[in-house]
Amino acid sequence: MKKINVIIAMIAVFTVFAGFGQKAKKTDKKDIIDKSYQMRKYAKVKLTADISHLSDNQKEMLMKLFEAANLMDEIFWVENVDEKDAFILGINNKKLKQYAEINYGPWDELNNLEPFIKGYGAKPAGAQFYPSDMTVEEFEKFDDPNKTSLYTLIRRNNETGKLECVWYHDGFKERTEKAASLLEEAAELAEDEGFRNYLNLRAQALLTDDYFASDMAWLDMKDNLVDLVIGPIENYTDGLFGYKAAHESFILIKDVEWSNKLSKYAKYLPQLQKELPVEQAYKNEVPGSDAQLNAYDVIFYAGDCNMAGKTIAINLPNDERVQLEKGTRKLQLKNAMKAKFDKILVPISNELISKEQRKHVTFDAFFSNTMFHEVAHGMGIKNTINGNGPVRKALKEKYSAIEEGKADILGLFLVTKLNEMGVFTETDLMDNYVTFMAGIFRSVRFGASSAHGMANMLRFNYFLEKGAFTRGDDGTYAIDFEMMKEASNELTRKILILQGDGDYEKAKAWIETEGKISEQLQEDLDRVNKKGIPSDIYFKQGPQIIGLK
Repeated sequence: MKKINVIIAMIAVFTVFAGFGQKAKKTDKKDIIDKSYQMRKYAKVKLTADISHLSDNQKEMLMKLFEAANLMDEIFWVENVDEKDAFILGINNKKLKQYAEINYGPWDELNNLEPFIKGYGAKPAGAQFYPSDMTVEEFEKFDDPNKTSLYTLIRRNNETGKLECVWYHDGFKERTEKAASLLEEAAELAEDEGFRNYLNLRAQALLTDDYFASDMAWLDMKDNLVDLVIGPIENYTDGLFGYKAAHESFILIKDVEWSNKLSKYAKYLPQLQKELPVEQAYKNEVPGSDAQLNAYDVIFYAGDCNMAGKTIAINLPNDERVQLEKGTRKLQLKNAMKAKFDKILVPISNELISKEQRKHVTFDAFFSNTMFHEVAHGMGIKNTINGNGPVRKALKEKYSAIEEGKADILGLFLVTKLNEMGVFTETDLMDNYVTFMAGIFRSVRFGASSAHGMANMLRFNYFLEKGAFTRGDDGTYAIDFEMMKEASNELTRKILILQGDGDYEKAKAWIETEGKISEQLQEDLDRVNKKGIPSDIYFKQGPQIIGLK
């Protein structure tokens, strides 16, 4: 396969991947689409953690991981819009540059992908994973079994003009080879044998685009204090088909005390799968029993996970084969989660949740709702029951919104079930439900173009239809616990059946009709915006923040 050459000129800098990408240009005040509230959307957070318990070798190892993570960041810029230097070079306005860096391009990720720099049109649905002039019909006729792989770029052959697949390890050859080398160097410094093995296997995965062995090894390690997620992981950025995984990285420090508190729930997952409110055909799959629940302080976000709205919990690996054989690891990013709770969720609740129910918005409930959201990703069904293949492929670009919706509502179902079993007693269940409602308002502000935003609108409108909440004359919302519980069960069932059937047309129609923000809700969200409550957070992060040089 051909190597993709990225040519950076000194004056007119642009990406030439298969003839697409947008030319960078000088940008001054007259080129800015005026949105004075832009930076108010984000609260600045210093991303730090205590690393005093780490050895000198582990601290040196961290420096290697920071370097490798930065390479993932560089690759993601190319996947999303352009080489970072090529794009940023043309922006002179300091605040605009900062906003562009948060969004990894000129499109406002938390405002339905509206361009905020003049000269840029709508964001290509497939970002830069596909040629900009490629039609859906052309892709469907393209005969190559690798075209739907998570790890291939779709390009035009320079000579024939026909579509071809380029594996990531070829398309990003220089950076993947450098990242692999850094992981191997980090492995030599690793003191935990399992982590050392994972780093070496992950290095090989970056060079081959075969991540199965490294995913399995990642689940095998139990006692490492430092953790790393790295590579092409999630497919939110591919809004065309949802096939392509985007590069990212998290560097994490394990919170042993909180992790020990969470570990007791993992053994109940097979039983909870049996309790799902659907016919047996939709829950025949048995999730791996090796699922792990852990809490971490995250010290670095890079690439896809760092764009605009920040992830506060992770459920990986995504590979359905790994999930069924071993399970998943659920990582709760405690420091980032606490920052969002304090700076965003509490202020939103004070504005939109009824005065009588605000006391039920608690961090412990927010933490547990988020944790069981991630648990829920590994449950339900991964392969359709009617021969339509994996759910991920059957639902195409609608998969992410439906899957996020499943994880949200099924997570609440799991909290409720465990509470009824007398296992989960850390919170009052009313706290979980009211905090869940407040969380809808938080996530809807991500915009209806995001998977999370669409998922929350589907749920909000379903709850509205079922009478799960009421809106008072003062513009605040109060839940009806029993009605919300019933609606949650019904919605859980609806989504699990939709996934099991792999019904793309039904998913598409549902999202197009119910995945929108109503006029009334928009007015309420506007009140939140006028209060200056941020939509999300951005980080001051890096080795120096945690005391490394």
